[in-house]
Parts: sequence; structure tokens; C-alpha cells
Amino acid sequence: MSKIVAIQGNHPSTLNPKTDTTIFLAREIQNKYKIFYYDPKNLSIVKSKIIANGFFIKFDYKEKNFFKIIKKQKLELKNCKFILIRQDPPFNIEYISTTYILDNIKDKVKIINDPTSIRNISEKLYSAKYQNFMPDTLFTQNIEEIKKFFKINRKIIIKPIHSFGGNDIYLLSKLNLRLIKKLIKKHSHIMCQKFLPKINKGDKRVFIINGKIVGAISRVPKKGSFLSNLSKGGKAININLTSIEKKISKKIAKDLKNKGIFFAGIDFIDQKLNGDINVTSPTGLKTLYDLSKVNLAKTFWIELKA
Repeated sequence: MSKIVAIQGNHPSTLNPKTDTTIFLAREIQNKYKIFYYDPKNLSIVKSKIIANGFFIKFDYKEKNFFKIIKKQKLELKNCKFILIRQDPPFNIEYISTTYILDNIKDKVKIINDPTSIRNISEKLYSAKYQNFMPDTLFTQNIEEIKKFFKINRKIIIKPIHSFGGNDIYLLSKLNLRLIKKLIKKHSHIMCQKFLPKINKGDKRVFIINGKIVGAISRVPKKGSFLSNLSKGGKAININLTSIEKKISKKIAKDLKNKGIFFAGIDFIDQKLNGDINVTSPTGLKTLYDLSKVNLAKTFWIELKA
């Protein structure tokens, strides 16, 4: 049996070991499995074999240089036990291409998350089926529809459908058509949503592993901001879920498991789903551990029977 876990991700030098979930997952299993790391651009089909150019690696939080490259190598990925798809969105054509490539071996290697599933589940568009749990939300690139939406809601959030990390998100208390047109030109369809002022108390990130609700944190925006992302200065705190949030989370967790999604994160603001169903590269496990000592990396690998 193969004892290799392959990680498809951004180069380790670009990661923040204090918060990064990929490193947290790798460290939990690296004494049992070898960790092979490769960039999505280094994934190829060579004579019908799925090959990655990458390197074996070890992670150590105690060292100033938190990773050590052991050996550079080409590896046929069907020889791995698991493959983790962990590169950052945006969900662009490169991301889609890697899912098509990995589809060729998903019956031979356990891939988390399933490449077909993450290709089919657009993180924001997929939430359209749950709009009864959300604030008033519009997906469009039609200016007239946005005008009507703004007239009804008066204060709205606009954001790209395929971006991540709080990038290109704007709060509009008056209609800025120039900004909206610029965003549409850059991203095509955008998401418009009624602003929920209780974001100043924080959002809630709920962690789902193998169809189970396994933990949650809250992220509170810094003073004067409406963005709760940790990368935008948000502060993480411990929280409990309300009965409403648990009910919605369980429904989505069951749905995602049936769709082939093993690991996901969903977000709430003021007990309403905010439309982010994170399946491409969910994060937050290291932050939860630092807050509560709850180790969901261990849960992750137990659920995979690693």
C-alpha cells in the first residue's frame, strides 16, 4: 500500500504557517506518510500517466524556515494513497483543467475534494439553491437588475463569484455604476447581497468533514471594516452555533457529502448563510486549534481512515 500523500497547492514559501490549514493537515500525517508537494502548473498527462513535478517535504513549526524540501522528483500520482487539492482559488481555467486531469485517476486514488465535485460546485453560485436561508441575493452582470436590487435594499455588498479571501468586495450605500461596471468587466457575473449590519459582531465559519459538523469559529472585522477575513485584519474568536445555524449546516453538510465533498466550510452572518460554500480549499483549522485546542486535522485523517 502506498504511503504517500500528495498536495496540489501554492508553493510553501507563500504560506503563513501561523494560520495555514494545508500545513496543519500535512504535519498531522507526515510521521505516517511521506508528503509530496506540487504546484498545479506542474501537473501533466504523459503517455496516459498523470505525472507531477514536485518535491517531498517536511514541515516543522519550531524552525524559522518552517519547511524543508527533502527531494525533488517526478511522481506518477496514481501511486499515492491520497491527493489533497489545496491551491487557493480563484476558480479559474487552470483550476478547472487540473480537475479534468485528476478525474483520470480518482478511481485509483482518494482525492480530497473530489475533482468532479469541486468543478461542479461553484462556491458562491451553488448557494443559489439555499437562498431561503440567505439575505436577499442577486447573481448577475445585468446593470438594470442591479439598479432594481439596490432600490429595494438601499445598502448592498457586491463581490465577484469566483474570487476569494475578501478581494474585490465592496459595500455600496449609494449606487456607484462606474465601480459596478469595472467589477463586471473584470469578473463578468457578480454577486449582490443585502448588507447585514451585524457583521460588525463577526461572521461564523462552520467546518464540515465527511458530512459532519465538527467545529466553528467567528471572525470579527477590525474597527471600521465590514470584511471579516483574517487576511483583511479580522480577529478569530470561539463561538457556539445557534439551533438555526446547526439546522442549516446539517442540511448543507448532508447535501455536500452526497455530492462527493469531504471537507468544506460554510459561513453565516446574523444566522443567515452568506453564500460562501467553501469546497476548493477550505481553511481555518489551525485557527480553531489555536483558540480551543480542538484538532480537526486529526479528525480529518481519522475520517479518511488514513
